[in-house]
Amino acid sequence: MVTYDLLIQRGRYFDGTGAPSFIADIAISDGRIARVSTSPLPPTSARRVIQARGLWVTPGFIDTHTHYDAELLVSPGLSESVRHGVTTVLVGSCSLSMICSDTEDASDLFTRVETVPREKVLPILRRHKHWRTPGQWLAHIDILPLGPNLISFLGHSDLRAGVMGLERASDHRVRPTEAEMQAMETQLEEALQLGFLGLSTMRLKWDKIDGERAWSRSLPSTYARWSEIARLNKLVRRYGRVHQGAPDAATPLRIVDYVRESIGWWRPPLKTTLISQMDLKGSRYLTNLTKLTSRFTNLMNGNFRWQVLPTPFTVYADGIDVVFFEEFGAGEMALDLKDQLARNALLKDEAYRRDFRKFYGEKLSPRVWQRDLGDAIIIDCPDPSLSGRNFEEIANERGVHVVDLFLDLVVEYGTKLRWYTTVANHRPRVLNRLVSDPHTLISFSDAGAHIRNMAFYNLPLRLLKLVKESIDNGAPVMSLERAVWRLTGEQAQWLGVDAGSIKEGDRADLVVLDPQALEQDLEAVCWDEMENFDLQRLVNRNPGIVRQVLINGRLAVDKGQIQPELGLSPGFGRFIPAGQPQGGQA
Repeated sequence: MVTYDLLIQRGRYFDGTGAPSFIADIAISDGRIARVSTSPLPPTSARRVIQARGLWVTPGFIDTHTHYDAELLVSPGLSESVRHGVTTVLVGSCSLSMICSDTEDASDLFTRVETVPREKVLPILRRHKHWRTPGQWLAHIDILPLGPNLISFLGHSDLRAGVMGLERASDHRVRPTEAEMQAMETQLEEALQLGFLGLSTMRLKWDKIDGERAWSRSLPSTYARWSEIARLNKLVRRYGRVHQGAPDAATPLRIVDYVRESIGWWRPPLKTTLISQMDLKGSRYLTNLTKLTSRFTNLMNGNFRWQVLPTPFTVYADGIDVVFFEEFGAGEMALDLKDQLARNALLKDEAYRRDFRKFYGEKLSPRVWQRDLGDAIIIDCPDPSLSGRNFEEIANERGVHVVDLFLDLVVEYGTKLRWYTTVANHRPRVLNRLVSDPHTLISFSDAGAHIRNMAFYNLPLRLLKLVKESIDNGAPVMSLERAVWRLTGEQAQWLGVDAGSIKEGDRADLVVLDPQALEQDLEAVCWDEMENFDLQRLVNRNPGIVRQVLINGRLAVDKGQIQPELGLSPGFGRFIPAGQPQGGQA
């Protein structure tokens, strides 16, 4: 007798709570986990049987830092994440939701910061965006054929621009009126009542606005006084939700603002997650500062988590077009110029070059990029003799300063000069400590953004590989069960959403994967189409690892292949409101 829709036989079952794994049969009916049995269930009891002997069965992974806000409007399947086992994605990060601001403002807030071309994003928003409130946005999301499940922050820059207008919201001389503050509170409270996770903010001043009206100003959230953010946080705290933030790397001691907000001596602690804890090559001491911050905050009755990328942070660049050049004056001056002729004239100017060399030589100021062109490898150039070499090696060969060599090549070749560097997380021993830290969340893929600069769509698989290799080498970073929990149940529980575990009765969002296939290079990138954008982007391709992905009990990936109905047919993902967590605790 057929009882189940699907039966997964004899896989190593991880329930997402951190409990010991075991060999089991998992039966699925009506989109739910109907039964988990250590004894074999008859194959005749299901319409389809998947043989999982030697494979792992885990909850679907949760990606808690993406920028899919525009992409989901035209490609709601979000297959670049789903193919790697992600079944829930979080949007609205870094103050950049696309909800309250008008169409052009939403585009200009997003495109330069996240390096997705304005000429692609703005037409999409003009065709699709007809909402200005959280409820209207959610009504639109509910009719989209989502691939993965969706959770969302309300972005402070979006909120501020929606209430104040983009130009006033990004003017350091302007403060919101009391009426405008009340309007922001009304929008935020509506979002919280509808199940948004909380508020995302931004203090990093080198994230800049696109378009003509406010070109090269920092994001609106950076112009807000902390009293404004604290007032909005009162609502977030009242609903028991989350504040996601990004401190200004140039003023690391201002992190005390977030610490003070998170601590709950005379009030409930505010859940706070910040971007990002990394082992930076250029500012190694910041790792100790971030560790101290999280430990102190949580010791003082806070609820604080850093976001940690469980892999080397490798960034690719076209000429000078990469966001970390915004962090120092000379790089910022060049990126502020849209006109290529004007930019080249600046790059040739000797006074400008002196300034660039000065900034390049500063090694003590806080910074993300290590400012070492000897640690930057050319991978594509019209002059093929330069490919595979670093800039300092070529500069020494030509007898010039490495900054002059770099600027000469940028003037000559522009964006056809492509190179990469690893900015952080380059020391395995330190990275192992970061991913093991209980005061962190495994996150920060930035999926959907920086489409020519980096690709971490397979972030969950990279953590599983790191942990499996450590166990195979006899020096375990953590158990496999804990690694799965860190990617699933832990995040769901901390955020307070119904996801992250596959116990009986849970929604059937799960992954079947081959652990032996994790041996391949997961850091490799390649180009593929960004669906419905007419663009190529950096992606990850890891054949053989993810065999099946189920979302709401439906096969989104089968035998390693994205199913054609994903993103076209309803019944896969849905908006998950914050409230009752499903994931367990290790």
